[in-house]
Amino acid sequence: MSLLSALNPPQREAAKYLDGPLLVLAGAGSGKTRVITHKIAYLIGECGYKPGSIAAITFTNKAAREMAERATKLTQGVNTKGLIVTTFHSMGLRMLREDAAFAGLKPSFSILDAADAAGIVSEILKTTDKQEIRRAVSRISLWKNELTSPAIALQTAEDDNARVYAKIYDRYDATLRAYQAVDFDDLIRLPAELLDTHAELREKWQNRLRHILVDEYQDTNVAQYRLLQKLTGVRAAFTAVGDDDQAIYGWRGASADNLRQLREDYPHLHVVKLEQNYRSTVRILKAANSLIANNPKLFEKRLWSDLGHGDPIQVLPTRDDEHEAESVVMRLLSHKFQHRTEWRDYAILYRGNYQARVFEQALRNEKVPYQLSGGQSFFDKSEIKDVIAYLRLIANGDDDPAFIRAVTTPKRGIGAATLEKLGQVAATLHTSLFDAVFSAAAAAQIGERQLAPLIEFCTFINRFEARAAREPAGEVLNDLLKAIGYENHLFDQDDQRAAQNRWDNVLEFAAWIAKKGEADEKNLLQLTQTIALITLLEGREDEAPNAVRLSTLHAAKGLEFSHVFLVGVEENILPHRDAVDEGRLEEERRLMYVGVTRAKKSLTLSYCARRKRARESVACEPSRFIDELGDDVRLPDRPADADSKASGSDRLAALRAMLG
Repeated sequence: MSLLSALNPPQREAAKYLDGPLLVLAGAGSGKTRVITHKIAYLIGECGYKPGSIAAITFTNKAAREMAERATKLTQGVNTKGLIVTTFHSMGLRMLREDAAFAGLKPSFSILDAADAAGIVSEILKTTDKQEIRRAVSRISLWKNELTSPAIALQTAEDDNARVYAKIYDRYDATLRAYQAVDFDDLIRLPAELLDTHAELREKWQNRLRHILVDEYQDTNVAQYRLLQKLTGVRAAFTAVGDDDQAIYGWRGASADNLRQLREDYPHLHVVKLEQNYRSTVRILKAANSLIANNPKLFEKRLWSDLGHGDPIQVLPTRDDEHEAESVVMRLLSHKFQHRTEWRDYAILYRGNYQARVFEQALRNEKVPYQLSGGQSFFDKSEIKDVIAYLRLIANGDDDPAFIRAVTTPKRGIGAATLEKLGQVAATLHTSLFDAVFSAAAAAQIGERQLAPLIEFCTFINRFEARAAREPAGEVLNDLLKAIGYENHLFDQDDQRAAQNRWDNVLEFAAWIAKKGEADEKNLLQLTQTIALITLLEGREDEAPNAVRLSTLHAAKGLEFSHVFLVGVEENILPHRDAVDEGRLEEERRLMYVGVTRAKKSLTLSYCARRKRARESVACEPSRFIDELGDDVRLPDRPADADSKASGSDRLAALRAMLG
């Protein structure tokens, strides 16, 4: 019993329940990770489950890492080798790698990133119109998440527009197959389809996995739910942990209906509610409960806390965007000075990335360190993508996008005309660009002088492929960088300082690969697929620096901060105008709820009277959500005006004098 003694009664019930499908409704800050990690420890330590027969599935690498560390700590002295704590996409990759043949893939298939996918769609559409490409890509992604094949998409197209997109989807799918590549959505779609059509695979995986735990269940889409169903089979030994009040990814294909579906598909579903919140004060929870009560409920629950009443929630009206940013930063500085807190205790949260710029400016003016969430990932930098293109090509010669990037970076005298001819040869032979280089047709149709550097390049890649399978990853990568003269290439391209910066990034990447190769006992070929996943899931998380966090509400989910400023709380921003027009008001309210429940001790909401839109200034209305927070919210005595600006600058002068 000692293992579960740290849990409260509902948490303990959830950890011990093993008689079939279980849904744990975990309100914000109610200790859901604690339940999952204790349940893993309980299954291994007290119920005798083999670690390898348990899979805990979450949405981000960071969450998976934290969960694995916490579960290992709890099961001290017990060997947990083989325990699977992973993301949905990594789980899909693991299955596809093992059963690639069933999907008509070789085990070293490539995983294409968003830029590659957009590139293929751009080729199919013969356009560079970013908006058109984005529309097609997201349509294809939603089809895949719903497990709709190109053929079905064509059959069920409701109008000409949908038919056009379905044809693009069909050609996109065929291109991926030719490249022996999958995209991000395929990592879940393909395993779900394989388990559906192959009984022997279904049996194999169901026998291997005896209990599955799924975190953030409300964010699953149709394909993820189907994968869970096929993996658990009739035994349905799974624990789904989620919160219908935090379902904010409908636009990405996540289906809050999956919670309703669980009840229908599993009539014996056991439900445990976690309502005690360990994060926020009573006032913050009262406001959150009052807000979310305006949404229809699948399951009734009310968060409560014994962390004291707490500060009133403040509302800060401001004149315009710049005044809002200045006022918020002034409040933050004065609060920090009075309470002797750290920078990392504060977060400024907003609905859209475009709102960040003016806050960055205000923070920089006051020399406040800040960290921007959802900025450019390390793996999106062009120098890192160059190096990854080589790795992808070494792992899979059929990866045409990687071939084109690698063969032209650094330049080696291979021009666009030569590549076009090579493309024609490859198309005629139905083969990859790499294989086409060695064909008789290439020798006949491409001049000897143009073909020579291509043959030299491909032979070079083949040499490295042989080494990559046998030798330590770090060593092979460093030799590769030397051999292609990448450092010189960067310094030829850029001024000294920029080139040095980019080269430092490459060195950091190479060191990371060497370390990861040793730690995970993987060679360079195996690491290449892992890199693709890390790139897509969120980059490397380092220790949170001591800085104010600027973040969108979507990116802040799962995080908590002592003091939160929720900014731009206006009609047309939060709730977003498009969402209201499309009937998605409930999802916007859940997004506001996520913002409110990030705060532990204090919460301040701000809005503008006018806001810059393009070249003009438009009048703004405070969001309806402010009223919905209930009557405990502290509204200011008077609107922001010139006097308050004066008193603001007086306060700042006094603050600076005190700090001086």
